[in-house]
Amino acid sequence: MGFNYQNIRKDFPILDQQVNLRPWTYLDNAATSQRPIQVIEKIREFSVLTNANIHRGTHTHAIRTTEAYENAREIVKDFLHAKEREEVIFTHGTTESINLVAWSFCEKFLSEGDEIIVTEMEHHANIVPWQMACERHHATLKVIPFSDNGELKSELLTALISDRTRIIAVTHVSNTLGTVNPVKEIIRVAHSHNVPVLIDGAQSVPHISIDVQDLDCDFFVFSGHKIYGPTGIGVLYGKRAWLEAMPPFLGGGEMIERVTFEKTTYNELPYKFEAGTPHYVGAIGLGTAIQYILNLGLDHIASYEHHLLTEASEKMKALGNLQIFGETPSKTGVISFQLDQIHPFDLGTLLDQLGIAVRTGRLCADPVMDHYHVTAMTRASFAFYNTSEEIDRFIEALKRIRSMF
Repeated sequence: MGFNYQNIRKDFPILDQQVNLRPWTYLDNAATSQRPIQVIEKIREFSVLTNANIHRGTHTHAIRTTEAYENAREIVKDFLHAKEREEVIFTHGTTESINLVAWSFCEKFLSEGDEIIVTEMEHHANIVPWQMACERHHATLKVIPFSDNGELKSELLTALISDRTRIIAVTHVSNTLGTVNPVKEIIRVAHSHNVPVLIDGAQSVPHISIDVQDLDCDFFVFSGHKIYGPTGIGVLYGKRAWLEAMPPFLGGGEMIERVTFEKTTYNELPYKFEAGTPHYVGAIGLGTAIQYILNLGLDHIASYEHHLLTEASEKMKALGNLQIFGETPSKTGVISFQLDQIHPFDLGTLLDQLGIAVRTGRLCADPVMDHYHVTAMTRASFAFYNTSEEIDRFIEALKRIRSMF
């Protein structure tokens, strides 16, 4: 494949261990990816040698940390191809980023009788904040359905949009089905009706090159821990015009310009939405993680992961009596499935006994479970450090478990 995963795996020492006396095979990357040693060392460097609060002190360590934090913002800006650094807001993750927009945007622009559109395949984090906004403002939530093969019925969007539609929120890549949605076309249709669009990119940024200006999305969100970075750090990209118009989400600390008991004025972007002390070490680690995958090349990553997805899908289907949920031509390395009548919790537990980590349960996507009339699924998800040998180990484990039942 021209992708030297053996050298790459040396950067991930956590992968070189045994679980239950067997080589560990980590196939839960859609939940959390592992961190390369470069990220771990960068976090350690700033935790041990350089730690100081940012934007406040004039001493050496405060200046160094502030510069590193703002450099991380520049890295994210370039990574997303944003127009301005001020359009990059650091948050605690995708969930907070969505909640920020769902509260702040809706506080300004949503009224009684208005509508918000999401899709049937959304993660709970891109459903519940919009439901809460609708409850606060007595608005209505509309849903774009998907077909049984996991393809979004985006052709229904035009009929769903009305003159009361205020925002559309859609996942770029489904965490359950792996479906890559046609977000650029969705944005084009939405903008033809003057409706802004938020894209949940939590599952797309590790696999797909993102250009927010080319997509023309109004908001784009993702988490650090799904892109080989630290937990507790995330990003909200927003077009300056929207961010300027929206009220602050949280109050205190960095988001203020001047405080009196009569009135508080707010800081300029991006600090208007970064109240309090941010997770600056996390942001610095995220910047390092982004540089790491850019050095590998997202095109190389996508090609290799597609190879893993194809190989795993074919070998799983060859087992027989195995249902894969979501088989669109355009998908990333996620396979959610049902093997025979084995309950996913049982399957996941037994796989762990054989040294293989997968995700089981409702996958934070109850509407997807309801669509397929199942109570739970088993999900295997791949990253560029996974191998064909691990896929074979996974398949042999499935065969062994099947024989037990």
